Amino acid sequence: MFYDANGQLVSILASWTNVDEPDAFAQAAAGRSWFRTDDLRRLRSLIDDLAAEVASHVK
Repeated sequence: MFYDANGQLVSILASWTNVDEPDAFAQAAAGRSWFRTDDLRRLRSLIDDLAAEVASHVK
């Protein structure tokens, strides 16, 4: 949290700043990987769900 130029208290996510320590994955990946395995699995699941929904509407 911080005070803006108008003196109002404003909050932003700590993850948007350099306040938090980098997470373990980011440190281990050292820039070699843009995606986490869990995120890719979640994306695949969403794609599968969307594909099934589209297929049910196509004749």
